[in-house]
Amino acid sequence: MTTRTAVLKILADGEFHSGTDLGQAIGVSRAAIHKAVKALQGSDIQIQSVTGRGYRLFGPCDMLDQRQILERLSVSIPQQSLHILHEVDSTNQFLLRKSREQDISGHVCMAECQRQGRGRRGRQWWATPYNNIMLSMAWRFAAGTNAMAGLSLAAGVAISDALEAYGVDGVSLKWPNDLIWQQPGGDESIRKLGGVLVDVQGEADGPALAVLGIGLNVRLHKATAQHIEQPWVDLHTMMNETIDRNRLSSLIIDHLHSMLQRFESDGFFVFKKEWERRHFYTGKSVLLQQAQQTVQGKVLGIDQFGGLRIEQVSGQQTTYHAGEISLRRAP
Repeated sequence: MTTRTAVLKILADGEFHSGTDLGQAIGVSRAAIHKAVKALQGSDIQIQSVTGRGYRLFGPCDMLDQRQILERLSVSIPQQSLHILHEVDSTNQFLLRKSREQDISGHVCMAECQRQGRGRRGRQWWATPYNNIMLSMAWRFAAGTNAMAGLSLAAGVAISDALEAYGVDGVSLKWPNDLIWQQPGGDESIRKLGGVLVDVQGEADGPALAVLGIGLNVRLHKATAQHIEQPWVDLHTMMNETIDRNRLSSLIIDHLHSMLQRFESDGFFVFKKEWERRHFYTGKSVLLQQAQQTVQGKVLGIDQFGGLRIEQVSGQQTTYHAGEISLRRAP
């Protein structure tokens, strides 16, 4: 455990702790404590420093806990299959590296801090450390990559179900891989709550490995949010309460695991109707931007592979598949 992590574990109670007490508890010098606090503050962790009193977090920190997550799971996952990391380049990349050493189907990786988290189109995924959910789950498909069409959309349904089970209302899906929210009675703008990224390795006809990466905004600090180039929202804002990340993580793992088992046996078709019901733009007029082309039309739904079906103003029906495409509501 790093000094930074040890300091944060002690400060997680929200109380003041002097540099001397922290150093004695961890077994390092006051200078090392000061350096660790500065590093945490540089990662957008809000730590208050008061002369004569010491350090404290501006609010209690709910750190990820393997034992709590495992105890709340409905599915049975071995302890060694749930990897809780304090810092990593990417939870997806961690599992992909692990797959070179062993069969990791069903393994889950979570991290408090991601240095190189990715969203769609290679964009960086911004998340305040120790405040959000960055989770990846691996699954091996004997039938190969051909059997994975629509997997990211099915994952969106599973995460939406998990959020509902936690008590979160009003979350919609946005094709292809976004979870979004629109404030009831608010303006027309929608805000991004989370997203799904799938990395795939293997053969078309099998076997193949899929790693589902989930990023969910639980609580974003302003210093982190200033890097985000689109409207966003977090669960803390939506629910006006502190979110139990361990409980929510167990629900997400449960629902993803159940979804993957059903997807492997039945494919995407069994999730198609539910995804369309949850899609924010179903039946609405949209603008679809692809490269230099903009198409206006009505969203009819999706096909059996997860492609977006659009009826253009001319009456022509076209199906679009994930790629360099952006979707927004038509004026």
